[in-house]
Amino acid sequence: MLVNSVAGRSPPTQELALSVIDSSPTAPAPPATLPPPPPRRGRPAARLTGLLVAFLLLAAVAAVSLAVGAKQLTLAEAWQGLWDSDSPAHVVVRQMRLPRTLLGLLAGAALGVAGAVMQAVTRNPLADPGLLGINAGASAAVATAAAFLGVTGVDGYVWFALAGAAAVTALVYAVGGGRGATPARLALAGAALNAALYSYVSAVMLLDSASLEKMRFWTVGSLASADLATVVRVLPFAAVGLVIALATARPLNALALGDDQARALGARPAVIRAAVVVAVTLLCGAATAACGPLVFVGLLVPHLVRALTGPDLRWLLPACALLAPVLLLGADVAGRVLGRPGEIQVGIMTAVLGGPLFLHLVTRTRAVRS
Repeated sequence: MLVNSVAGRSPPTQELALSVIDSSPTAPAPPATLPPPPPRRGRPAARLTGLLVAFLLLAAVAAVSLAVGAKQLTLAEAWQGLWDSDSPAHVVVRQMRLPRTLLGLLAGAALGVAGAVMQAVTRNPLADPGLLGINAGASAAVATAAAFLGVTGVDGYVWFALAGAAAVTALVYAVGGGRGATPARLALAGAALNAALYSYVSAVMLLDSASLEKMRFWTVGSLASADLATVVRVLPFAAVGLVIALATARPLNALALGDDQARALGARPAVIRAAVVVAVTLLCGAATAACGPLVFVGLLVPHLVRALTGPDLRWLLPACALLAPVLLLGADVAGRVLGRPGEIQVGIMTAVLGGPLFLHLVTRTRAVRS
């Protein structure tokens, strides 16, 4: 009877026993399905906000540049002098400070964007129009034209500056190893050519007193002799260079993954590098022809901006185009204030301000990595 009673358990009892066995600790639990992480929607908005803040900061520095100088003006007086021909400040603002400010905006944007694309294409954080000798090549060509060919004015300088920048860009790339160039070899090649070319410029100026007088402010980097004609002459070169550089932002992002990955994504590394060379030549040649060699702008600004925007060049390049003129105009204004009743040239101020800032940036980066 006992056997019959055991064998005759009701189906519900058997199901309960099976359920107990299935829920024992040794039984594997069904895999849990986690919901996908929510998309990060705040990053583009934060970047757009950053670009807006950079634009407002640039507008503020430009306004200060119009007001500050040997003759101190209020912002209201500078604004009135900008538009009212009967204002006592009209001549000072329109003929002296407005061209200077516009040239600072143009040259700063050109050098900042040139430095950013050079650092991206060479994968070298020290890539810079000054450190790689490109500004030195433009300076050597301009010094040669002024001393031996009798060329004067930006009309003639700009073509020689473009040729010198292009020649040194190609030479640095060839000496650095061509397609097998490494960041260290490019930096060494650029440093060597930079020293040799600036020695040549110094020798030419010392041997020719007329060239020394014409170029003594230009060689240290200056905005003091700017006029609207200079801005108009270099604007097309800088504008074309900026357009080409901005157009390479997405392909350069792909190139950062390596040549093979870039080709898999549809990019053409050789074409990208050629476009960057053209853009850097136009940007550096135009800025150097108009202002002379300016250091640290193209080196420092991309590092500062990259901490805010990240490595995406679609955001990095526009931010550099806005914040590099802030640095250049800020240095120019500081030179006018500290050098009163004269002024300290902007090339000296960018070196004085940029050197310690870059050392602080390198030290902070090393501390973070350690």
